Amino acid sequence: MAFLFDRIAAEAQLLSIRAQGAGGQNVNKVSSAIHLRFDIHASSLPEAVKERLLQSADNRISRDGVLILKAQQHRTRELNRQDAYERLRSILEAAAIEPVPRKATQPSYASRRRRRESKSLRSGIKQLRSGRIDL
Repeated sequence: MAFLFDRIAAEAQLLSIRAQGAGGQNVNKVSSAIHLRFDIHASSLPEAVKERLLQSADNRISRDGVLILKAQQHRTRELNRQDAYERLRSILEAAAIEPVPRKATQPSYASRRRRRESKSLRSGIKQLRSGRIDL
């Protein structure tokens, strides 16, 4: 997957922007935050991975199918760039894993019997709460 990611990372667009938050006198002069834009439709990902990415409920994916990551955790542009690439890699690796389909099963005879017994026990307890007192 490493050689594949190198090719995919080249398809991402990086844009340096000013980071938010505290930064002292340097904050308005240095563009150390990174916006990483990755167009899913135009990428060389396999079709199945593209579909899983687009179907995910990730709010970082726009309606146009562009994944936008903002990295501003670190003070330097290079560390933020590495952080953005690592986050992109983890998102793509998670989408590359094909979900295992669920096999339908039925409860065992013993579990059905235990369920019926617990239901009748609860029913008996509730019957005793009904307030009828026989003298």
